[in-house]
Amino acid sequence: LRARETEPPPGGRQLLVRGPGLATGGAEVPELADRYGTATVLEGDEAQVPRVLEHLDGAALAHLAAHGTFRADSPLFSALRMSDGPLIVHDFERLTRSPYRIILSSCDTARLASVGADELLGLVTALLPLGTAGVVASSAPVNDAAVVPLMLALHKGLDTGLSLAESLRDARATLPEDPVHQATGWAFAAFGAA
Repeated sequence: LRARETEPPPGGRQLLVRGPGLATGGAEVPELADRYGTATVLEGDEAQVPRVLEHLDGAALAHLAAHGTFRADSPLFSALRMSDGPLIVHDFERLTRSPYRIILSSCDTARLASVGADELLGLVTALLPLGTAGVVASSAPVNDAAVVPLMLALHKGLDTGLSLAESLRDARATLPEDPVHQATGWAFAAFGAA
């Protein structure tokens, strides 16, 4: 296990990824690209596993909008779909330095499976010991379109200096009151201390 990072990496690089097959999901990526200005943006054919891993390495903030799949039978093979195939949990272990903060705008990325008496495995439980200080992820399938305003509001909170948990809390309060948006907001949770 690597030592947990307590401070964001110098330089503050941001990575924004929009995986394939998102009808309306990931629509926050172009707006976030404008907001961050110098962020690396990988969409369409550019959102390939090797390129995503290259830019994830040492990023201060990574936002990945992609289809997520959870493998209850083998949680470390849970994945985010990229244009050339799955980005699996094991791939994150190849990073020299895990992203400081990672936002997974994807279905099922916070799900965990019991693998013994005292151990839960999944994407989030793999990222935190690698050095990621904070993760936002979903524990259920979510509506692609309803995720967009939640993610934009979450990043607005981060821009003001709030933590991931505080930003997510405040983002939920901005959502329309219809059941789809409300359920989407409550499907996401923040993990870690960033």
